[in-house]
Amino acid sequence: MENILSVLVFFPAIAGLLGFVVNKESARVYGVTVAAIEFFLSLWLWFAFDNNNAGMQFVEMIPLIPDFGVSYYLGVDGISLFIVIMSTLMTLIGMISMNIAKNIKNMVITLLFLEMTMVGVFLSLDAIIFYLFWELSLVPMLYIIGAWGGPLRIYASIKFFLYTFMGSLVMLVGMLFVAYIYHDLTGVWSFALTDWYALVLPVSYQLWLFAAFFIGFAIKVPMFPFHTWLPYAHGQAPTIGSVILAAVLLKMGTYGFVRFSLPMFPDASVIAITPIAIISIIMIIYTAMVAYAQKDMKQVIAYSSVSHMGIIMLGIFAMNAEGIGGSVFQMLSHGIVSGALFMLVGVIYDRRHTKMMDEFGGLATVMPKYALVFGIMLMASVGLPLTIGFVGEFLVLIGFYNVSPIMTILAGTSIIVGAVYMLSVYKKSFFGPVTNEANRTLQDLDAKETISLVPLVLIVVWLGVHPKPVLEPIDNSVKAMLSFMDEKAITQEAKEMIKVAKSTQEIK
Repeated sequence: MENILSVLVFFPAIAGLLGFVVNKESARVYGVTVAAIEFFLSLWLWFAFDNNNAGMQFVEMIPLIPDFGVSYYLGVDGISLFIVIMSTLMTLIGMISMNIAKNIKNMVITLLFLEMTMVGVFLSLDAIIFYLFWELSLVPMLYIIGAWGGPLRIYASIKFFLYTFMGSLVMLVGMLFVAYIYHDLTGVWSFALTDWYALVLPVSYQLWLFAAFFIGFAIKVPMFPFHTWLPYAHGQAPTIGSVILAAVLLKMGTYGFVRFSLPMFPDASVIAITPIAIISIIMIIYTAMVAYAQKDMKQVIAYSSVSHMGIIMLGIFAMNAEGIGGSVFQMLSHGIVSGALFMLVGVIYDRRHTKMMDEFGGLATVMPKYALVFGIMLMASVGLPLTIGFVGEFLVLIGFYNVSPIMTILAGTSIIVGAVYMLSVYKKSFFGPVTNEANRTLQDLDAKETISLVPLVLIVVWLGVHPKPVLEPIDNSVKAMLSFMDEKAITQEAKEMIKVAKSTQEIK
């Protein structure tokens, strides 16, 4: 299919515009249908994808502002392919599962526009187009939190917007300066990433530019100490908002590091390994301990999300195929598992209108199917072998062990701490006698909720047992990037680090 990437980007937006004339009673069915078509289109992209080609595929390029080198430039490789598929899948699951009574038509239209921006970010190969989709994604999420959120929704939405918008402005300055450097060296303007990759910048330039991009990406991840907007956003957002935020929007930050920072600034990336590793370990351990102290079930999942994003960051800066490939896989794992956990918290909130663990107890007796699904997702979250959560974490830790065994051991404590707070949630909420009479008559998972959650359970088990179909294309693109970084690196330290990365064992 020609122009498949453009179809993936703009089909949800066009459908969103048409949604204004759809009857309110038909809005959910319309949204699910559009999201399902989008998901199957992304699956077609996977089936047509050449796993042996590590470069960009299905490339589309149309000059928009030729005098300044701005182009409509799209492409997909093994790194972005599955993040796009996860984005379309979680949008579809969210559409099916959402329990919105107020203005559901507006919610459907908003989600479709949000899906366009998410897919656009992961497919863009022009910095300006990337930035436009990046910024546009803020508007639908701001509206979702502000219009359908909790009592502090205005504060949470404004904090989310200000943090991410201000970080993006610093990133934009970095982008404009890279384009200026390219023009100064070649005499032409270009914002194409493939042109920028060819630049060999002095280490001093790399460090300043790395810092500019770092601020934009780190706030989005969110890295410590920029993480304070996330618990508020999750705590006040409706369930569908938390699902999309955790599953997809946070991955824009980690994806940005892989797509921009590593290949463009290899020497600066190597210099930044230790400070970023320290920040990542603080994220992993500190937010895990904060999660343990929470009494609100949703806040536990929110802080757990930050902790797991620290593991992804650690893998990205391992500078080897295991670490980076594992971090990309962990993006998928985190998206599916955290999205499912937020959905599960939403299920019980819809029934009891509370997320406080003290209000529950004995749910396994009353809601056995719900308890089973929650237990599976909980085990995937803590990295139980044969679940999707184990694969990414294991590869990240193996990859970073080549950099620093001591830091890897510290990061590995996340598995222990994570098991403690997640099992504590499960024990308080699901085991023991039913102490609250309001819980005795709770309905187990209904058909809509089961349809939403069972596919995620199957993915968690399938990719935990047999991850090769996903790991192989990721691995090929990561190794191509590492080879390119090796050729481009200036300092001997960077060359040695990346050479070690290329000689490590191949991901199987």
